[in-house]
Amino acid sequence: MDTIQKKDIRALSREELKSFFTERGDKAFRGDQVFEWLWKKGAHSFEDMTNLSKETRAMLMDHYVINHIKVDNMQRSTDGTIKNAVRLHDGLIVESVLIPTASRTTACVSSQVGCSLDCKFCATSRLKRMRNLNPDEIYDQVVAIDRQSRLYHGRPLSNIVFMGMGEPLMNYNNLLKSIEKITGNEGLGMSPKRITVSTSGVPKMIRKMADDEVKFKLAVSLHSAIDSVRTSIMPFNATFTLEELRESLIYWYQKTKSRITYEYVVWEGINDTQKDVDALINFCKFAPSKVNLIEYNPIDDGIFQQADDSALSLYVNALEKSGITVTIRRSRGKDIDAACGQLANKS
Repeated sequence: MDTIQKKDIRALSREELKSFFTERGDKAFRGDQVFEWLWKKGAHSFEDMTNLSKETRAMLMDHYVINHIKVDNMQRSTDGTIKNAVRLHDGLIVESVLIPTASRTTACVSSQVGCSLDCKFCATSRLKRMRNLNPDEIYDQVVAIDRQSRLYHGRPLSNIVFMGMGEPLMNYNNLLKSIEKITGNEGLGMSPKRITVSTSGVPKMIRKMADDEVKFKLAVSLHSAIDSVRTSIMPFNATFTLEELRESLIYWYQKTKSRITYEYVVWEGINDTQKDVDALINFCKFAPSKVNLIEYNPIDDGIFQQADDSALSLYVNALEKSGITVTIRRSRGKDIDAACGQLANKS
């Protein structure tokens, strides 16, 4: 059978795998064995499945492939951050990052090759969106980073953020399927509360997440609560306005009772005034929320410059006075272009 025509075996459910074996006169539990090898043990080839006979492995190879990812290049930062250039089965590349702190290790994973949106401050948005990642390709990134966490930091992966390349909600079905495997006992068994999906704000999909009763956390890449300012830096905001976003987030909170995190960069001359601060506070009032003020990571064009500390203090003091939780997130991995907004396949 031509390799091109072979289906990736990880597209099959457990029941489909069982049927594959029973239809060939074998025992159904063989499907369970293969399923465990694929998802629990992260097998990259049928030869790895050592509790199957050589004949069984040969039969699987005749019918299927395992299109696993390959870490093509790994860079280590002086602060312990690791950036992976991940090669997919069709030769395309995405990037993922391991971010260590004293108490946790976090995987920042990608959901698309390139990005569907057009945020002017983000290097990834300058890449054409080539395609969505499959659930197994997302899952593989997490498995690879978990192994790196154990190897280099002596502990398993503790958290996952979908803040890598791509807009996760533009690849919603595959996103959910990957999280099902990551959190399921048949996969990595991680708690969904340790997973955060970051979106630039797609109102229809935020509502769908609420209706689907997802258990993971939601973060919104906001950066301005003034429509004209947000549209100037995130042009898609002209289509998905702040009012629509706000209404979808109200719906999210009513359905989930889950606090919303806003990611927010303060740039010099763009959103560093009292007017910008007041607009953010007003936007936050409808539901319990947290604001992460994120240090900006330049992408070499000079248009966007990190605001000085006085502007950050203006935000922090006003947010705290209004009873809104706020933290300042310093960048990690800047020396290897692994920080927030810098993923652009330079490798």
